[in-house]
Amino acid sequence: MKRLFSILAITGIMAFGTVNATTTATTTTTTTVATMTQDDDAAAAPAEEVGFHQKLKKRFIEGGPEFMGIVLLCLILGLAIAIERIIFLNLSTTNTAKLTKEVEDALASGGVEAAKEVCRNTKGPVASIYYQGLDRTDEGLEAVEKAVVAYGGVQMGQLEKNVSWISLFIALAPMLGFMGTVIGMIQAFDKIEAAGDMNPSLVAGGIKVALLTTVFGLIVAIILQIFYNYIIAKIDSIVNNMEDASITLMDLLIRNKK
Repeated sequence: MKRLFSILAITGIMAFGTVNATTTATTTTTTTVATMTQDDDAAAAPAEEVGFHQKLKKRFIEGGPEFMGIVLLCLILGLAIAIERIIFLNLSTTNTAKLTKEVEDALASGGVEAAKEVCRNTKGPVASIYYQGLDRTDEGLEAVEKAVVAYGGVQMGQLEKNVSWISLFIALAPMLGFMGTVIGMIQAFDKIEAAGDMNPSLVAGGIKVALLTTVFGLIVAIILQIFYNYIIAKIDSIVNNMEDASITLMDLLIRNKK
């Protein structure tokens, strides 16, 4: 996962660098051609210089700092939590089949203590559950089962930590956008009432601001929803591995008792 984030970061840097380089090259070429060609070609050059990120920045500023700033804050906080959860979940992912084979071999060769040492040297919730179960083998299989179930719930809580905040930001961002839309429409009608005339120029600015807040709120919600669904799917996968590993551990201990 660290390699994936590194690749994405490098790709982003290269993409922005390419865009900047392309924009610079286009500006230089357009300027040169404009001096050698007609005036209408020179007038078309500035339009080509405006990139997507510049348009996005312009629209963001036009939306107003009140609600757009709060929507941006939702995006930043939501992404921070999502990235932290993704890193944690990927570090918590364990090769369950390999760990089970190592624990089985350790039980056969060195007993419970050797198996516990294998679990201590392995990261992830599955190894922790294995360790808690092996640590109570002297108390009987029933105590092992209770320990595995109880510690499995603890590990699940750690996996789901702060995920509810992402769902909050997913719901909050479009609602803030809609609130900005309603306030913008109210301001537009206030201008109509004050002017006493239905002049489109009076309300165009307010309506545009209102729609921009809605658009950016929906964009933030969509971005965070993608991360949220990935995190939930990852948690479900790890929980399934934990449940399978718990059953496998009980089978190993039963076979080891015989």
